[in-house]
Amino acid sequence: MIIARRFLVRGRVQRVGFRYFAEEMARIEGINGFVRNLPDGRVEVLGEGDAESVVRFERAIRRGPTGAHVDDVETESLEPAGLVTFRIKG
Repeated sequence: MIIARRFLVRGRVQRVGFRYFAEEMARIEGINGFVRNLPDGRVEVLGEGDAESVVRFERAIRRGPTGAHVDDVETESLEPAGLVTFRIKG
């Protein structure tokens, strides 16, 4: 079953390679969507894919790359949009 989730990640998550980490984890898990920095210091991640893959992707997002410190992740379930790539926005 394909599911979609939006994650708003708060903490030390900008200028630590978080977007590139998310892109690599999405590639490994076969997730489509995007990641982008927000002006308020958070990172927004949208991931769409097989339910088990999205769960593993979320675990990675909650951990983050070396150098990051994730304080909180807000999660929102969305309707899948049929995305076909994962990219870094902005």
